[in-house]
Amino acid sequence: MTSSPPPVLPDERLAAGAVRLAVRYRGRFSSETVQRLVADSYAELAEHAHVRTHLFVPAERFAAERLDALAHVEAASGVGLPRVLFLPSHNAGRSQMGAALLAPPRTRSCGRFSGGTHPAATVEPVVAQPITEAGAHIANAFPEPLTDEVVQAADIVITRGCGDACPVVPGRRYLDSPVADPEGAPIGVVRVIRDEIDAHITELLDSLPSRRPLSRTTGRTTRSTP
Repeated sequence: MTSSPPPVLPDERLAAGAVRLAVRYRGRFSSETVQRLVADSYAELAEHAHVRTHLFVPAERFAAERLDALAHVEAASGVGLPRVLFLPSHNAGRSQMGAALLAPPRTRSCGRFSGGTHPAATVEPVVAQPITEAGAHIANAFPEPLTDEVVQAADIVITRGCGDACPVVPGRRYLDSPVADPEGAPIGVVRVIRDEIDAHITELLDSLPSRRPLSRTTGRTTRSTP
């Protein structure tokens, strides 16, 4: 049975990004797999974007995150840093703050993803300043749709307001984090929300045994509140 040819990418800059990713993941994923994932990432983002002029940039980053997730899934269980997925509804405020606070240069104890069940078009502008004040970076962040490979790659899933739309994968640790939504809030309130999220992240990191990689189980899903 012959496989279908990879899709034609709609922009030469997107095609150039696919070439870069194919070189980066050479020996792990075929160029056809990379091209299909780049095309799908672009289509996923375009569905929610208001402006598509420069969508090739986040599409390449989104595809890279998905390829990293696939690589993590294919690796032996427990290999590498534990991966944390921030899973809200819109992926535009709290989850972006959490992912930024968990990222270098502030911490290297976990990998992190974020994805929205109903992603917004843009990240809430009000979250940028408080995150920068905390020594984290959010300048290139963008709301990402939730994808299967990102869910499968997660060791810890932090949910915020996605309700029944949150996927449940056996063997993952689920944490419910009831933090207020920063949308429309004054900056002083957003700083308080940032500090609450940061406290939850610190508690999570402290709960990891010697901050070693987590080994997954196959049958139990645990839920708790950080």
